[in-house]
Amino acid sequence: VKSWRKNWSELTHFFEYSKNIRKLMYTTNIVEGFNRQIRKITKTKGVFTNQMALMKLIYLTQKDITKKWINPTNNWNRIKQELIIKFGKRFIEN
Repeated sequence: VKSWRKNWSELTHFFEYSKNIRKLMYTTNIVEGFNRQIRKITKTKGVFTNQMALMKLIYLTQKDITKKWINPTNNWNRIKQELIIKFGKRFIEN
């Protein structure tokens, strides 16, 4: 509770978003899963000959990880429209 009170002004920004966007934020942990998979691959390789070798491995791993992303997000079209309205040109969809 102390950390919530201390950071309340930052936490309240979360409530500026609609219910659909908030649900998307707290029910998906895509970023954590993605980072976990990258760490798993880089940890098992040990030493890299140079930084470019590491970057290539991360790039290839990212391609494999994103191939598996097949489940659609509920209400995605509605969420996308809300994000476009809120962020305008900063919203980028692949």
